[in-house]
Amino acid sequence: MQKKFNVEGMSCSACSAAVERAVSRLDGVETANVNLLGKSMICDYDENKVSADAIMTAVSKAGFSASEYTAQSEKPKEPAVKTNTGDGYTPVKTRLIISICFLVILMYISMGHMISLPLPPFLSGMENAHAFAFAQFLLTLPVLYVNRKFFIHGFSAIFRGSANMDSLVALGSTASMLYGVFAIFAIGYGLGHGDMELVHRYMSNLYFESAAMILTLVTVGKYLEERSKNKTNKALEALIDLAPKTATVIRDDKEVEIPVEQIVVGDKVLVRPGERIAVDGVVIEGMSSVDESALTGESMPVEKTAGSKVLSASVNKNGALVIRAEKVGEDTTFSKIVELVENAGASKAPVAKLADKIAGIFVPVVSGIALVTLAVWLITGNTFENALSCAISVLVISCPCALGLATPVAITVATGRCASKGIMIKSAEALETLCKCDTVVLDKTGTVTEGKPAVTDIISVSMPEHELLKLAASVEKPSEHPLAEAVVEAAGEEELLEVENFTAVPGKGVTANIGGKTVYGGNAAYMAEIGCDISEYEKQTEKLASEGKTVMFFSVSNKLLGFIAAGDKVRSTSVEAIKKMHAMGLKVALLTGDNAVCAKAVGSEIGADDVIANVLPADKETVIKDMQSAGRKVIMVGDGINDSPALMRADVGVAIGEGTDIAIDSAGIVLMKNDLNDAAEAISYSKKTMSNIKQNLFWAFFYNTIGIPIAAGVLYPIWGILLSPMIGAAAMSLSSLFVVTNALRLYKK
Repeated sequence: MQKKFNVEGMSCSACSAAVERAVSRLDGVETANVNLLGKSMICDYDENKVSADAIMTAVSKAGFSASEYTAQSEKPKEPAVKTNTGDGYTPVKTRLIISICFLVILMYISMGHMISLPLPPFLSGMENAHAFAFAQFLLTLPVLYVNRKFFIHGFSAIFRGSANMDSLVALGSTASMLYGVFAIFAIGYGLGHGDMELVHRYMSNLYFESAAMILTLVTVGKYLEERSKNKTNKALEALIDLAPKTATVIRDDKEVEIPVEQIVVGDKVLVRPGERIAVDGVVIEGMSSVDESALTGESMPVEKTAGSKVLSASVNKNGALVIRAEKVGEDTTFSKIVELVENAGASKAPVAKLADKIAGIFVPVVSGIALVTLAVWLITGNTFENALSCAISVLVISCPCALGLATPVAITVATGRCASKGIMIKSAEALETLCKCDTVVLDKTGTVTEGKPAVTDIISVSMPEHELLKLAASVEKPSEHPLAEAVVEAAGEEELLEVENFTAVPGKGVTANIGGKTVYGGNAAYMAEIGCDISEYEKQTEKLASEGKTVMFFSVSNKLLGFIAAGDKVRSTSVEAIKKMHAMGLKVALLTGDNAVCAKAVGSEIGADDVIANVLPADKETVIKDMQSAGRKVIMVGDGINDSPALMRADVGVAIGEGTDIAIDSAGIVLMKNDLNDAAEAISYSKKTMSNIKQNLFWAFFYNTIGIPIAAGVLYPIWGILLSPMIGAAAMSLSSLFVVTNALRLYKK
């Protein structure tokens, strides 16, 4: 089974990797995907071998806390930068304010004299060196206390053998603090023994300001990072806010307002103008227009009458509706969309797994580099102060925050942005794979075309066209054939003629009496059977057939009145969408079970590169498999049950929203608007997202590749350049902010 958990206490990708390792080791756990950004984990496991409690215990032993997931829609929104997270630690914003206040005073005391700022007499001069150092120690303690989370988590992680970002910060600031304490004792010794040179040396290198500055700058980075990360959840929060909290149901002929959680399938739900619909269902009374833009991205309201389907979270505009509930609670379209967006953010793209693997070994490697730096500086005869400063700089500058944020922030932004456009992306893997594909295979009926026949041509022989259509619709109205429905629909509001003695002739057509005359409607074989000569129009009808249209002839006795052609119309957006796919360098193939003549006509109209016709439903998957065997990476777009195997076989399956539930479940991406333009948009957005992720990863790797050697002091022998721990902390914070800000640019694309 699959279960979602809340995970608290993670600060970087090394943390999420540690949680994944701890849970994955359990017997019965198949996969564990941790979402650092969403502070959650999705776990696939065999409930007969391992329990949810055992999984949460494993997370706890790894040094973090886990609980069974609570839906966001049921939780009050608490921005992480403004409120406590409930873990017992000081909130980020409060930590930052306190840290800055004490740091300003500390920096004034420790470095103010460098720019001729006056100090109180009791802190000035060599004779007051002890008070000067101890005052800095006292000012540093509040900064350490409010940021104690770094030390508790960081050192716990080291003892568990899974060091993380907090470990690097804790080691760096602790080393600075301990050195400062040692310096206080050294100053005391110097004053007691009259060694003023010793006193002066340690007065100038206390490092308390470095300990406080490291923690403050890292907290600045965390604050800005949290603010930026909060923005990535706006699309999801906007969706959640759309869910109505109560609804009016009709029970025992009375209107009762109840919480939406109490609605059951079969309830009659009354939706007044301006209210949001709480369920998926069917209109049984009333007529109105409904705004479904929040779910489909389509701005135009949709007219709804008795028999029309409606979706949860859409807005009833101007008329009261009574709806029979068919899907409620977690089964509604709205709930599925929220779940899809959340799960997509929690899933991992293949490129993210590389970053996680690196982060898992990154911290121990950096710790080793810091020790080597310390040793090399001491061996080459440098002072302990310089050696320690370089080692601390290596620890602080190399924190893997940016590496851990590079992928999840971009994916969360992308899936949220696509959701707002009616494109539901089920997983990060589907998003990444989409941009690597080179071939798009389109199912014809219901995907490229409307999925139902419509009248395309009316050719009259012995009466006006509108009279022919009126007569044809009158004789076809009693029929249940799809072609008959197309003719009746084409007649629109026209008042039809009275029909008597209607008879349907299977495989041929219909006949009926109208105004004392026998009217026939049907195919060419039926016309031949009743002795109606249509040979004069053979070329014309063959041309219509070559365009994928079906021709229906109408006659009175054996006199031809005219003929009407109907076909499955190509969706108005299909041609434009395929042009966009071609512009991205994709090959487009049309796949259908229709005959070759009809398929080629549609393929020519939409500009398909290849047309594959006469394919049985069971063979569609084989076609996809053959393409993959030839080295092509395939996107399959379909809508029907018969498309499901092909959707699953394809590298990425894209389901049209009006398709069957089976097709939608088989696909990695769902288009809510039934618009092929959205398929092209999804591919384009995938390319932009992966480009953004690669930029983030490049800068994260580049930053550490350049920053660590500089912090270690490789430039000192040549140019005399050293990087202080304070500058390292600032650079680390800015790198994380850069990655998050770069990912947020996806909102504008």
